[in-house]
Amino acid sequence: MNDADRIAQADEHAMRIALDQAQNAWLAGEVPVGAVIMRAGQVIATGYNRPITTHDPTAHAEIVALRHASQLLANYRLPECELYVTLEPCAMCAMALMHARFKRVVFAAPDPKTGVAGSVLDLFGNRQLNHHTRIVGGVLAEPASAMLKQFFAERRAQIKVQRDARQAAASRQALHGLDVIEPEVAHEPLPLPQVIDGEPGPQVG
Repeated sequence: MNDADRIAQADEHAMRIALDQAQNAWLAGEVPVGAVIMRAGQVIATGYNRPITTHDPTAHAEIVALRHASQLLANYRLPECELYVTLEPCAMCAMALMHARFKRVVFAAPDPKTGVAGSVLDLFGNRQLNHHTRIVGGVLAEPASAMLKQFFAERRAQIKVQRDARQAAASRQALHGLDVIEPEVAHEPLPLPQVIDGEPGPQVG
């Protein structure tokens, strides 16, 4: 096995760990995105999306994993580490990873709405920045995209069931001459990112 094959095999192994983390996010009711940080082939930290459950808009999978790794290694710079994530990073996560001096970022599915590793723009390739992280895209993109598609299909179905139930209740109340009281909604429905419907972006790396 040559070096390229060994790297590809290691990347797939790490991305499967990230996919497991994405499944944890799904079980928690979050958009299924997971991440893992590796160093010399060893797992340093993992993370999954949790902005809703933690009431923290910065709690993306990459940031959660980055915080854990930095605390474990007692350093805000992680130049020997690589991050694997199931969805192309957004601008917030990309800049955090570059500030931490990650040597490589590997992602699965592209995000044509907010991805900054080549989809919307390429922050990692901006030569004006003082650190340049190597990027690899498209590793296990199909299972990552399939998970997102299934999650949002189920979420849309749930929203439709809830809407139909409200409409049915309103119709019954109207038939009996009762005032219609709309139930309170716990929170706004999650946005449906274009990544699940758009064409995959170009692979980078």
